[in-house]
Amino acid sequence: MTTKQVSTVRRRRLGAELRRLREAAGMTLEDAAKILECSDSKISRIETGHIGIRTLDLRVLLARYGVEPGPRYDALLTLARESRMRGHWLQKFNDVLTDPFRDFIRLEEDVASMRSYEIQLVPGLLQTEDYARAVIEAGRVLWHSREEIDKFVALRMERQRVLTKEQPLHLWAILGEAALRCVVGGPEIMRAQLHRLLEVHHDLPHVAIQVLPFSAGPPAGIGGPFVILEFPDPVELDVVYLENLGSNLYIEDDDEIRRYQRAFDHLRSAALSPKDSASLIEKVAKEL
Repeated sequence: MTTKQVSTVRRRRLGAELRRLREAAGMTLEDAAKILECSDSKISRIETGHIGIRTLDLRVLLARYGVEPGPRYDALLTLARESRMRGHWLQKFNDVLTDPFRDFIRLEEDVASMRSYEIQLVPGLLQTEDYARAVIEAGRVLWHSREEIDKFVALRMERQRVLTKEQPLHLWAILGEAALRCVVGGPEIMRAQLHRLLEVHHDLPHVAIQVLPFSAGPPAGIGGPFVILEFPDPVELDVVYLENLGSNLYIEDDDEIRRYQRAFDHLRSAALSPKDSASLIEKVAKEL
């Protein structure tokens, strides 16, 4: 069986299960379409396996159908992810991707905007290849071979296409000053990385970079880096993503999301303006 046939079979299986869940919940095609703010025909095509469904759309439907997180919930998410993988550029990186991080990259492609806070490192979407390699090699305990490191570096570079595609991701990145001062990979690599940040500041108007200076003091109540993913459709709620060594966590509770939104607003107010941030980045680059 070809990859295309396998993908089609998975879409049909998922669609049939979604139809059963919808009917068990006493909902019509029209009801499901209203949930996703789409046409009845789109729901019908999903249920017949003619088209796939995005992970976030599936999460919304499962919640409304009364399917709670657990083995069945996870199995349906996996089926959706696998049914959409045919021909996707991520396929060639399957051997170095965990399922949660694969989901994050797919979400990264779907979101309209992203708000990111990093303390000690430049965010992956803004890293140069040499800087990315130095960061990844520093975590070599996580890798089994040089080939795995090379593939993960290549993956990080390909992810950056979301910033230059026809409808690019809008990114608002706040960096702790330590991310500028911590010399990753040596002075030359770090200087090139800082110049890359300046290029982005000047060339990509949909990317805002602010630096939280040491003089601002520690951000109250904010324990570590986080990402807020914001989706284009009103039906899709924001999601907060946290990543630690060997673990990934999505926060979808409304109250918790609002807490992180307030935290980001606090950081944004305390940080230097994009213009002043660029001046500081330029100053640090000259000092190297």
